[in-house]
Formats: sequence, structure tokens, C-alpha cells
Amino acid sequence: MLVVMEHMATPELVAKVCEEIEKMGLTAHPMPGAQRTAIGVTGNKEQIDSDRIATLPGVREIIHVTRPYKLVSREFYPEDTIVNVDGVKVGGSGFMVMAGPCSVESEEQCYAIAEKVVESGARIFRGGAFKPRTSPYSFQGLGEKGLEILARVRERFGLKVVTEAVDTETVGLVAQYTDIIQIGARNMQNFSLLRKAGRTGKPVLLKRGQAATLDEFLMAAEYVMAEDNRNVILCERGVRTFADHTRNTLDLSAIPFIKRNSHLPIIADPSHGTGRREKVLPLSRAAIAVGADGLIVEVHHQPERALSDGAQSITPDMFDKLMGEMRRLAPVVDKDCS
Repeated sequence: MLVVMEHMATPELVAKVCEEIEKMGLTAHPMPGAQRTAIGVTGNKEQIDSDRIATLPGVREIIHVTRPYKLVSREFYPEDTIVNVDGVKVGGSGFMVMAGPCSVESEEQCYAIAEKVVESGARIFRGGAFKPRTSPYSFQGLGEKGLEILARVRERFGLKVVTEAVDTETVGLVAQYTDIIQIGARNMQNFSLLRKAGRTGKPVLLKRGQAATLDEFLMAAEYVMAEDNRNVILCERGVRTFADHTRNTLDLSAIPFIKRNSHLPIIADPSHGTGRREKVLPLSRAAIAVGADGLIVEVHHQPERALSDGAQSITPDMFDKLMGEMRRLAPVVDKDCS
């Protein structure tokens, strides 16, 4: 349920409505907007006595949310959410690009890549310190040493950093070193991890699971937001299909669906979505065309020597070309990629 307050409702009136909601054994989520404040109500197991709330001073109307997900729903919050990562914004009219290697391999490697991607216009550096791999014998990441390297990249190049938390034991460590906590596709429905990541207060980048429906995807985001963390960035990274010409099938139709049904920003991952570097640029063009709020792209200065995902990592020169194309395409869809 959504409680819409009058345009001139004071903070005191909003607080009294929230207090009444809490007395009913429910949870109130005040959401100040440009025009008026709305209060989301969650926690009900049966029909809410909405008349008890509708008659309170300052309440304009009650809207019953029909979606199974509440906090992430555009019914709940009609305005686009813009996630502000210490001055770097994801969502709204901006088009934000995150770039870097699949895995943090060394300080020299990250510095070489960061220097190039920041020159081309990236504002957020991606790199895996913990790597959940299909094979237990594959490179698993540098762990805390990798996090320390990411922190030095941020300090030296002025880039924000995002990396994946793979379990509840290390999510606090990831939050300590990075600006955005990534929840990977394999962990999209790891509900204890989602809750713990939400409780850190850090922005969370949530990737869609390999076989997840969009309702399941949005319900996973609901777990993070239920911890009173509104800074959630969704990521379409491809789903597993019968196709054998590509690693995954990048489901671009998911982006306009999300934009219509949720207020959260959504970016695309054409690297994991295709598994082939020659497909990254074409799918990036398509992603901005269908309304994505940004990209997360794997870039490596020596992809043939990469310890993970070299086949889908583009070179710095290719990334520079990608950014040039994004800057030219962005105004066509009312975006800013400056």
C-alpha cells in the first residue's frame, strides 16, 4: 500500500502517519518526492485497514499496490531513482559507464587499465577481488589484497570502484573498501546475502540471475530495499537460452520492462551478455537505444593473458571507440554521456 500525502503536508504530519502505521504492526517507508511525500507500507499478511490511515491529517489518497514487489515498484514511487555514489550519479538523464577487468590480477594491471578507461570517460572502475568460478581450480581472485588494489585505484585515478561480494562472510570487507557492492548472477537469490548487503547502506549493483524471470529479479531487489537501502542499481547481464552462438542471450527487452515497472536504474552488461568481445560494441549501442541507464564493460590491456574472461574483454582502444559512440548516441535518447 502507498500513502500519498498532501502537497503541503509538514514533516510532523508525515511522522504522525508513520507512527500510526507502525502501531498497526506494519513498516513505514517515507519517500520524499519533488512534489509531495509518499509513504510505502509493507509487512502486512492480510488486508490493511486503509480507512484508519486515510482519515489522518495530511493524507491525500491511498493506493493499493498490485505488484508482488512493493518498494521497487513504480506504483510505489513514480519518480526515477538516481543512485548517487559520492557525486557520481547512476540513473535519470545520465548514462554512466563502469569499466575495468573481470579480475584484479595485480596493481600494475589495474593501473594500466584504469589510466586508459578514465581518459575515455569511465567514472566507475570494476574489478573482481573475489571470483566465483564454475571450476574450483580456476583463478578465484586475490581477496583482500585485490580490495586494497581497488582502493588505491580509487585514490590515484579518482574513480569510484565496484566489486562483487560472494558470501555473507566477506560482504562487510567489500563494503569497507569499495563504493558499490555487486551481487552477481549466481547470488541473485541468496537472500541472506541480499539482506546483509542492504544493511551496509552502500549502493548495491544487483545482477539478474541466469534463469531468473523479471518478477524474480525485482523481488531480489526488494530484499535489499527492505533493509531501508534505496540505492539499488539493476543489471541485465544475459540469460541462458538454447542459443550456441553466444555465451548468454542479452535480454534487451528486460530494460524497457524494468523502466516501466520500477523506478530503479538499470544498466546492461554486454560483456557477460555475449561472451565475445566483437559483440560488446553492437550490444552497447542497442542497450542505450532501448533506454539503459549505463553499461558495465570488461576491459583488459592484454586480454589474451587475462586470468578470467579474456575472450569477452575489449581492449582500451575498443573501449575508447565505445565511449565515443555512446556520446554520439546519448542525445538521441535524451541522455547525457559527458
